[in-house]
Amino acid sequence: MFRIQQASSIVGTVQCQRTTLRISSRRGYRTYQSLFQDASKKSESIAGIPYNKISLGVPKEIFKNERRVALSPAATEVLAKKGFTVNIEEGAGVESKFTNAAYEQVGAKILPKSGVFASDIILKVRGPETSEVNLFKDKGTLISFLYPAQNPELVNSLAQKQMTAFAMDCIPRISRAQVFDALSSMGNIAGYKAVVEAANNFGRFFTGQITAAGKVPPAKVLVIGGGVAGLAAIGTAKSMGAIVRAFDVREAAREQIESQGAQFLTVDLKEAGEGEGGYAKEMSPEFIDAEMKLFAKQCKEVDIVITTALIPGKPAPKLITKEMVESMKPGSVIVDLAAEAGGNVETTRPGELYKYKDVVHVGYTDLPSRLPTQSSTLYGNNISKFLLSIGEKDHYNINLEDEVVRGSIILHEGKKMWPPPKPKVAEAAAPEVKVEVPSTAVKERSPEEIKKAETISGARAVTAGMVTAVGLGMAAPNPAFAQMITTFALSGIVGYHTVWGVVPALHSPLMSVTNAISGITAAGGLLLMGASTGGSTPYNLAAVATFISSINIGGGFVVTQRMLDMFKRPTDPPEHTYLYAIPGGSLLGLYGLLHLTGTPAHELHQLMYLAAGVSCVGALQGLSSQKTCRVGGPVMSHLNGTISVGNPAHPTVNRRNVIVLMVKNHMIRVMTLPLIVCHTL
Repeated sequence: MFRIQQASSIVGTVQCQRTTLRISSRRGYRTYQSLFQDASKKSESIAGIPYNKISLGVPKEIFKNERRVALSPAATEVLAKKGFTVNIEEGAGVESKFTNAAYEQVGAKILPKSGVFASDIILKVRGPETSEVNLFKDKGTLISFLYPAQNPELVNSLAQKQMTAFAMDCIPRISRAQVFDALSSMGNIAGYKAVVEAANNFGRFFTGQITAAGKVPPAKVLVIGGGVAGLAAIGTAKSMGAIVRAFDVREAAREQIESQGAQFLTVDLKEAGEGEGGYAKEMSPEFIDAEMKLFAKQCKEVDIVITTALIPGKPAPKLITKEMVESMKPGSVIVDLAAEAGGNVETTRPGELYKYKDVVHVGYTDLPSRLPTQSSTLYGNNISKFLLSIGEKDHYNINLEDEVVRGSIILHEGKKMWPPPKPKVAEAAAPEVKVEVPSTAVKERSPEEIKKAETISGARAVTAGMVTAVGLGMAAPNPAFAQMITTFALSGIVGYHTVWGVVPALHSPLMSVTNAISGITAAGGLLLMGASTGGSTPYNLAAVATFISSINIGGGFVVTQRMLDMFKRPTDPPEHTYLYAIPGGSLLGLYGLLHLTGTPAHELHQLMYLAAGVSCVGALQGLSSQKTCRVGGPVMSHLNGTISVGNPAHPTVNRRNVIVLMVKNHMIRVMTLPLIVCHTL
């Protein structure tokens, strides 16, 4: 028993020691693992300053007539959620319809001017004024429009305070930076607003109209420059119904301009106009002379001129001279989007709206600011996303290896960084080695094979038609059915080929004249009048029906003629379509003479039907083309009128009633033109 108790005690001691050893080793492993992770975290530290340790300041713009603000409440909310402390100057967004309460609701602080300028990074729209430079704290950061080439003194003032400055106007125009491209955002708004201002100062509609009061021609607009602003102006003017012409020295802009529906103007001299960054370059004197001749010609024709031509770092080129302005029509409008850079028009006054030689000049330099809510919203998106792109993983860090950062940075802690170095030219790609691969595609057919296939297809269709005709002949119950099928088939073929070729511009006149043809009830009234006794109830009802139908017929032809008159230009030679009444009158006189003298003519009625049908088809064919449409109407109204009414549509129509109708009711004689023709067909 003692031996057993001793053995049990030894086993318990060993197990206890094993447990202690296991726990100790486990703790040691966990401690080592924790230390390793801490060391790893230290080695993977993120460069830059965390967002939650950075304050952003948005001061109120003090530039004259500037109504924009650098951040909208929506953009402010995005930055606040990232951890930034956003300080907004009191009343900064009032002109853009953003209240202080709207900013506070998304996490911003409303501070006075001094508190805002004490922030780490200042976000502005315009470059700071001289009075604002001293408000920046030393070694602070500014992001705004700067235009360093035009404002070297401002850059020097900021450099003295050892500031870091980014210019929104210098962001490279590459695919990755499109979301930061504030110039494009503001250019888009400026182009749209330019057309709105032009329409506001123009004395007519932009769109052409055809009304009962007459024809209103569309306005003609010339847009010089096919950049973002120019394309926006083209699209807006085109959507308002104007005829738009556009010019750009860059051949690459042709497709974009034409895709907006504008006519791309060219000069005879060929010269590439593409410059750096997608802008146009300064052209040669020979090219400038050629384009000036083009502009001189266009200024005499157009109603509105919108210029957008700019060359980065240089004054705007003068494209419209004083002589060109003086040659423009009274009431014309010029909108110079390059007014802030000196203007493309010699007579432009930057910042002013005035008239010169009865031509309105719009030289506003704040067009984007005239749509402050939209401009601030887009600019806020651009500048906030640009700020978030500087660094990574919620840390602000200036990486000069970043193409967008290097292209837009003007000062780095007081050191001038602009202009940026030119991008390295990529090595020429190795020539492609063309490897011939056996083609498995279907072999292209030769012209002979295509012609043969088309002939076979046509022969099949004709064969099917012939077989159908034989089948109908075998199934015809009587001769009248066969005659009716023949008339139906021929009229269908003639109608298809006549109406199908009508150009879209003449659809309305064609519908109007078919409205006149729809008065077929007049033919029934004439038949009933001829078969009834004068003064009887059927006769009187038939007369009333004929009169009412004649109103519908007459209205159709009158409206058709008025529509066709709108296609007539003042310079067109006079027309003498009334002469088409001569053949109709001659035929009517002979027909009436035969009836009065009682000369037997058994087939005269049928041939009159034929003459009326041919005239109707010919008149409709005339209406299918703008060149002959003004002839088709008179042919239908004069020739068909005399033939149709002069022709008794039923053997029971007595001669006296026919002559009375021809003499006493000229309206019915003229307006029942193709009615009996259609009845006959």
